[in-house]
Amino acid sequence: MSRITEEIADKLALATIEAAEILGDENLFVEVSKVIAASSTTTQEAFMTAYRVRVSQKRAERFLAAALAKGPKDPTRGRIELGAKRILNVSEDGSGSGH
Repeated sequence: MSRITEEIADKLALATIEAAEILGDENLFVEVSKVIAASSTTTQEAFMTAYRVRVSQKRAERFLAAALAKGPKDPTRGRIELGAKRILNVSEDGSGSGH
């Protein structure tokens, strides 16, 4: 597939996803796909690939956002207890420069 075909297909996929969200029509991509296929099956295949990738990305991002909103399963994860770690003293770093 040519680069221009992939770029056009990706732009159409993004526009279709946005329009589907506005219209509340999650099957809009089927009709758009048919319109594209009537002129170019190559572009239609690229569109469907781009659409699937973009929809998968959105679903994964929503999943990750929800998982992060719940917080860690172990509440101690994600935090560093400074008192539990030894911090190197300047005199121990071996540089002798004080930095």
